Parts: sequence; C-alpha cells; structure tokens
Amino acid sequence: MRMSRMFAAAAVAVGVIAAWNVWSKAGDSTPKSMFPKDGPKIPLGLVPIVWPEDNPYSAEKAELGWLLFFDKRLSSDGSVSCASCHSPEHGFTDGSAVSTGIAKQKGGRSAPSVINRVYGFAQFWDGRVYSLEDQAKGPIANPIEMTSDKDAGKAHAACIERLRQVKGYRARFKQVFGTEEFTIDHIAKAIATFERTILSGNSAYDRFKAGDKTALNEAQQRGMKTFFSNHARCDSCHDGAAFTTNQFANIGIGMDKPDPDLGRFMVTKNEADKGAFKTPGLRDIARTAPYMHDGSLKTLEEVVEHYDKGGVKNQWLHQDIKPLKLSVQDKKDLVEFLHGLNGEGWQHIKAPTSLPK
Repeated sequence: MRMSRMFAAAAVAVGVIAAWNVWSKAGDSTPKSMFPKDGPKIPLGLVPIVWPEDNPYSAEKAELGWLLFFDKRLSSDGSVSCASCHSPEHGFTDGSAVSTGIAKQKGGRSAPSVINRVYGFAQFWDGRVYSLEDQAKGPIANPIEMTSDKDAGKAHAACIERLRQVKGYRARFKQVFGTEEFTIDHIAKAIATFERTILSGNSAYDRFKAGDKTALNEAQQRGMKTFFSNHARCDSCHDGAAFTTNQFANIGIGMDKPDPDLGRFMVTKNEADKGAFKTPGLRDIARTAPYMHDGSLKTLEEVVEHYDKGGVKNQWLHQDIKPLKLSVQDKKDLVEFLHGLNGEGWQHIKAPTSLPK
C-alpha cells in the first residue's frame, strides 16, 4: 500500500512538472490558468467586465501585459516597472505615502491600487484620462516616474526601441497584434488588458449578502449598518460593486497646507473642483495603507476619525463632509466592516520568474 502511494505521488509530481513545462515559454513561465481563454472569473459581488471594442480580451494579450507590467526595461534607466509602485505584495500599491520613480525621485501623490480599476470611469487621482490604456502610457513618459526624458513622444519612442531589441517581445507582439513593429498603443493595450484581470470580490460582505449570515461577525454587521445609515452615509460616495461612485470630492486632505494640491481643478480649471480627488474603491482597502491621495493617513482608524470630525475646513469642502459625532464603538465597528471587504481574485497574480530575452 505504501509503495502504491509513493508511485501515485510520483506520478502526480511528474504530471505537475510536465504541465508546468508545457506552459513555460522562452523568457517566462506561468500556468495558463492565470489567464483563462474566456477571460477572468468574476468573483461574487462584482459585475461582468465590459471589454473595449478596440481592445478585446485574449489570454495571450493579458499574459503579454503581465510581463510588461513587471518589466523594469519600460523605464529609461531600467530601475522601475509598473509593479514598483503597484506591487501584489501591497495590494497593487507600494505601501508608501508617495511613490518613488527613477533616480529615487519622490512623487507628490500616493500610488492608487490597480485592484478593480476595470470598474473605474477615470484614471489617476485627478481623473485626467478615462481609459486604462491612456493611463498606462502616462508613467512611461513622466520624468519623475519612469523616464529621464521630458518630452513624452521621445520617452515613448525610447521605450519602444528598448523593447524591440528583445527577441521574445517581438515574437509576442507579433502573436498578439500581428506585427513586430509595435507602438506605444500596443504596449498600453497589453498592460490595460492585464490590469482588467486584477479583481477582488467574494469578500465576507459579499457572502453575507448572498445569504451566509455568519460571514460577517457581529462587529462587522454593526459597522455595515453604520456605513449604510442615513447618519454616516458612507455609501453616498462609496457605492456599487466596487464601492465607489467614481466621483470627485474635496474632503479637506492637504487643504490646510500653504500650497495645497488642487487635484481635479488642475484638469478642469473649474473653481468648484479645487482640492477634489477621485473617490477610491474600498475593496481590499485594509490591505492598501496608507490612505488618501497624499498618503497622509496611515490607518483606517485615522481615516474614520478624519470623516468623523468633518474633514479639514476649506471653502471648497464637499457639502456632505460634516462632523458625524460617531461613538467610539461605531468607529471601531466601521473599521471592522472595512476589513470585511477584503476579497479574492487577485492573490494568484505573482511576478514572472523571468522575462522575455
């Protein structure tokens, strides 16, 4: 019996190794199950993905985007990748108050999580672009983030040339897009396709709503009632499948500084948008500290306290930001509920063991 079990175990091991080798390609190795042929499985609580007509899903494109996302050769000095600021280990952020680019330059804003960005209507904290494709192009041409060139066109051209020198990439771009003479748009489409597979659902909250009344503990259930109550009204901004209305609001963060970041105003030039920033989704929020566009709040407890006191007063403060006067227990329960939004669907995504050569 023991010998039979040994042979069975050996057979399984050989099968696993064989399967892994089948999925291994020149320059990287990952099981194809990471990018299913028919697209990512939608976790409980989320809605179906609407893929752009000009950038439909394919497993090969998602895998190409995955490789590019983790490749530091996208930056001019080979020191920074998309994953440098959006790491799976930190819930696709970097765990820092503000992001760090090439030559260890510090940016002015915190790196937002990529989780569930497929459900976002605008990208970046100030919403200056509306697609993940356009967002992907931005850092490659940003002299604080991924390039030493201040001219966007030249920065993109240099990135393309670096990648075209890689035989493995030329082969992959030809397979996905039908050409080895790929452009910045092809690069952006591949990265955006990968990013649309980074999902989080099937949280304790989702299971509770689906009928499992034990999925949330008592404190989380109390916090849920407070979250959706007419008193706290957290859902006035954090609503829907991704827990965001995708709107912009001034909640006072940084507005007490001598030269505050004016956020959305810098895009629209609309006076009412001064100090307004995009409302982030709350799924996996407990895994993506620190918080706010400047990373100034280190914990969820600090976030709740900020809202409870009514934000930071300024003339553009959103009309719904008012003192809540929550009890100590209410605030603790709210934090517990936010932990109940930690979900599944993205944890299987790891960095490639190697990259195209």
